[in-house]
Amino acid sequence: MSALDRALTHSNNIGIDECEVVVVKKNITTVRITDSEIVEIKQNFDRNYGIRLIHQKKIASIQTTNKEKITGSIDEGLKMTLKLKSKEFWRGLPDKKETTHLEGTFDQKLKDISGSKAADIAQNMINSSENKKIDTITGSLNIVDEDFELCNSKGLNFNHKSTYISGIINAESEQDTLPVSGIGHACGRTLSKFSPEQIGDDAKNMCIGSINPQKINSGKYSIIFEPYSVGEILSFVVASNFNFKTLSEKKSCFSNNFKNKISADEFNLTDDPHMPEGIGTKAIDDEGVKTKKIKLIENGIFKNVFSNSYDIYKEGGKESSGNAIRMGSPLGRSADPIPISAPHNLTVEPGNTSQEDMIKDTKHGLLVGRLWYTYAVNPIKGDFSCTARSGIRIIENGEIKGPGKSVRIVHNITTLLKNISSIGDNQRRVIQWASLPSITPSIKVENISVNSI
Repeated sequence: MSALDRALTHSNNIGIDECEVVVVKKNITTVRITDSEIVEIKQNFDRNYGIRLIHQKKIASIQTTNKEKITGSIDEGLKMTLKLKSKEFWRGLPDKKETTHLEGTFDQKLKDISGSKAADIAQNMINSSENKKIDTITGSLNIVDEDFELCNSKGLNFNHKSTYISGIINAESEQDTLPVSGIGHACGRTLSKFSPEQIGDDAKNMCIGSINPQKINSGKYSIIFEPYSVGEILSFVVASNFNFKTLSEKKSCFSNNFKNKISADEFNLTDDPHMPEGIGTKAIDDEGVKTKKIKLIENGIFKNVFSNSYDIYKEGGKESSGNAIRMGSPLGRSADPIPISAPHNLTVEPGNTSQEDMIKDTKHGLLVGRLWYTYAVNPIKGDFSCTARSGIRIIENGEIKGPGKSVRIVHNITTLLKNISSIGDNQRRVIQWASLPSITPSIKVENISVNSI
């Protein structure tokens, strides 16, 4: 009998109403780059168990790394329920469902990868970053082979094997009086679709192009946000506003605009859990509900929200949208007993305009490759702050005039979405540290106030 079967049998024997058990096994290969060389190659194996108990509509959770302690943990969880208040709104764990397998979420080559092969990939990232104007290269490569199993007392039994790969390079130059940097990044689910050379080239080109930056005067600009910077705004500012819980608690800046126009007509934002090579791509969410593509904004109209079971039950909704997430590190899932509600792959549908044409159509603007310190200042109003300090280009009369120094952007997301004037055709997969995965092109926004630093 497996550890999960033993857990479910034990919970039933001691009279617990409902039990959910999740186990996540991960082989993690990490290569770290410092001072332009590989300084660490590490391979770890992690195994974690998460247990959610519902008894008399009281919910307790336990997490352990020792499968021999699962039954004892369940006993302790039952004792914990005696101290808890009933969640009268709770309607039950998901039932057993047939699921569809999604191609392209598992790669045997990534599963079998050796430390030396991972080091070769990381070295290719370094080699493609090198240039006489580049002084220091740092970065990392993470490869994850994951086995996720979910069972509950309603008969659900789901097992999914996944692979993930993500690499990042930060290239720095001190050729001028002011140090500058550039970033390159790529992520996916299969080795054949992953390009370490692209990562290095992107970091190198952004860095070299940033040497000898000029001061940017405070004022209003048209800003072209490249995919990596768009992803940062989506993850840290936009996503939470479409959470059913946030909206129902009137904490979303769009709380009073459901089914109304909230952005430019050409802007379409979806959660697409079936996107090929998406870091968050999966057929079933992390509590056993089938996933589906959700149109959050369609042609500028606020259409839908996402939720897990707990939040939808609490607010009297009908059913989960299939957005229960147990977010793992560095990639993939975790065995957190209580899943959160979040998008799988936050996706901006591409437009028909090239980034080059965006630049040609800009009279007075900036091209921004990366943002730092992006956070919501006032989430209910939609105010946010960020710093542009990598890959900034000054645009005048349709031409890039040269690199720019760092600027602070303090803006409002409701205003930003309405002032989108162009959407690029250069859609890319991006994920920042400790953030949600997104798939997005470049986006041009008008009338953004920036402050010199």
